[in-house]
Amino acid sequence: MAEIVALSDAVAALVRDGDTVALEGFTHLIPHAAGHEIIRQGRRGLTLVRMTPDIVYDQLIGAGCARKLIFSWGGNPGVGSLHRFREAVQKGWPEPLEIEEHSHAGMANRYVAGASGLPFAVLRGYAGTDLARHTGTIADITCPFTGEKLAAVPALNPDVSIIHAQRADRRGNVQMWGLVGVQKEAVLAARHSLVTVEEIVDELEPVPGQVVLPSWAVTYVAEAPRGAHPSYAQGYYERDNDYYRQWDSISRDREAFQRWVEELTATTAAGTEA
Repeated sequence: MAEIVALSDAVAALVRDGDTVALEGFTHLIPHAAGHEIIRQGRRGLTLVRMTPDIVYDQLIGAGCARKLIFSWGGNPGVGSLHRFREAVQKGWPEPLEIEEHSHAGMANRYVAGASGLPFAVLRGYAGTDLARHTGTIADITCPFTGEKLAAVPALNPDVSIIHAQRADRRGNVQMWGLVGVQKEAVLAARHSLVTVEEIVDELEPVPGQVVLPSWAVTYVAEAPRGAHPSYAQGYYERDNDYYRQWDSISRDREAFQRWVEELTATTAAGTEA
């Protein structure tokens, strides 16, 4: 059953140097507070997994937390490039970054396979692209029934999956709604999981379109109000578009970025975010 703990304690208990860590959320409910706590705790050598790495992964990469990124798209949505990501790949600063690139469908199917206890997933995909030539985790496979040529990708089973949601009850059941991506699959595929939530309540009132993760599927729950900022949490706050624009100038300059890291690490998980 899920245990309710402080965010700093959850990260300290779950995330180890060298782990494979997924922080999932699609535009909405992105677990920024948890990502910032990983930076504060100085984790190193992580393999970061995410379908759409945006600025929280730029921050983790620039802070030297990552050695590899497994992903399907990366950018500052609505603004442009991830400059810390770009510099890590092109110039090896602050650490060289290995990349493993897939399509969205390939990543989603990898999570589904991991959540289903299967060794790989099969899909119609990658045709007409050169991803298979550059990514060793894409293989051709022939359907034994029809002879059709398909693509196979290995299951994703992160050491830790981290997501953000709107609510949890005091028993550790988690409720989210609105625009959701592969959060459920990422949690079910992982060996351990952390869910940060806007609030902990006595009872989960039903919401249209909700996804409920039962307590037995989650390792830790941590209350983190505004834990998705600058992304949004439906029913709680809107997307902070100014932050995304400001991040472009911060991330372009090493000294400006390092000042941002210093300010972040001077706060606590319960304090004001940088």
